[in-house]
Amino acid sequence: MPEQKKNYYEILGVGRNATQDEIKSAYRKLALKYHPDRNPGDDAAAEKFKEVNEAHTVLSDEEKRKQYDFELDHPGMSGGNPFSGGNPFSGGFGDFGDIFSSMFGGGFGGSARQAAPSRGANIEQTIRLSFLDAIKGCTKEISYFRNEPCKSCGGTGAKGGTSFEKCGRCGGSGRVKYQQDTIFGRTIQVGVCPDCNGTGKKIIDKCPDCKGKGYVRSQTRFTVNIPAGVDSDSSLRKRGYGQAAQGGGEPGDLYLYFQIEPHRLLKRQDRDLYVTVPISYRTAVLGGKIQVPGIDDTLELTVPAGTASGTRFCIRGKGVRTVNGTGNLYVDVQIDIPEKLSREQAKKLSDFEDSIPLKSCDNMQRYANNVSALYGRNIEKQ
Repeated sequence: MPEQKKNYYEILGVGRNATQDEIKSAYRKLALKYHPDRNPGDDAAAEKFKEVNEAHTVLSDEEKRKQYDFELDHPGMSGGNPFSGGNPFSGGFGDFGDIFSSMFGGGFGGSARQAAPSRGANIEQTIRLSFLDAIKGCTKEISYFRNEPCKSCGGTGAKGGTSFEKCGRCGGSGRVKYQQDTIFGRTIQVGVCPDCNGTGKKIIDKCPDCKGKGYVRSQTRFTVNIPAGVDSDSSLRKRGYGQAAQGGGEPGDLYLYFQIEPHRLLKRQDRDLYVTVPISYRTAVLGGKIQVPGIDDTLELTVPAGTASGTRFCIRGKGVRTVNGTGNLYVDVQIDIPEKLSREQAKKLSDFEDSIPLKSCDNMQRYANNVSALYGRNIEKQ
């Protein structure tokens, strides 16, 4: 029985008709969720991260996705790796050659076109930012190891960058065809030539610096400017700073994700900031000015007399500034009730409350009226 094929659409949580933008968006969210830097020592998360990357690698490439969809709809016809069995052969297929050529993007016989060099893999890095650095923007020094294109051969792997000959196995097309016998009969597949990796060329003299690989392992360092307003779901792409590709192909990209440390007082939601400020009983009753923490300095806020605990105030334009606009700062005031009073303080507070008639306390008066209406009796001030 053929091995059950992984459903990459289910792994990413998208439908079969998902667009490339939807696939990319789903991948970014899951990659952030299961990234090893966010789940240290979690083997299950690491395995999930591996599956998500595998699914994205296939579904983000139109040719790979087309072949995957065909194999998903026709289980048993792919037979796994096209290089695992069978011998290459040529000629004698007629219309079948055209059918499989249109399916897999390659041709047969003289009509085969050379495959483009493969693209290097992307690299992901997580940057830790303080709460205020993420809001105000900053510069960070980035350092990591990667396969960089060899400067001596221009990434071709050939000495001097020009020592090539036509690949004898694929005749310079970069693709070869295979036949395979399955339970459904004989099938034909077209795959990348294993001798030249799809370039159609073979190296005559290997580059002495990279030993014919086209890349060297080295440390990359550079400074990146992080714009103001980035959040934990933001990312930056540095084109061409990923892994080098064999055969002079285009290098992959570097994706930078952000892990933002919490602030002692402020909380963030998109462009808005939130803070809870304790106020005294006297300030709540009589009103007054309080100091509110902001991005660069404290701000002064006037609290009106008779402010209840939990009241929210808005200071407009003092939130996070982004390319899409600036948010607000929302201030929730909370009356700070003293936990311990001396006997003298308690007596003064009781005398003070007794001196205030019930009708002066709107909320208590409404409560008393509701009790009287429901139960037919008056209540005294508590």
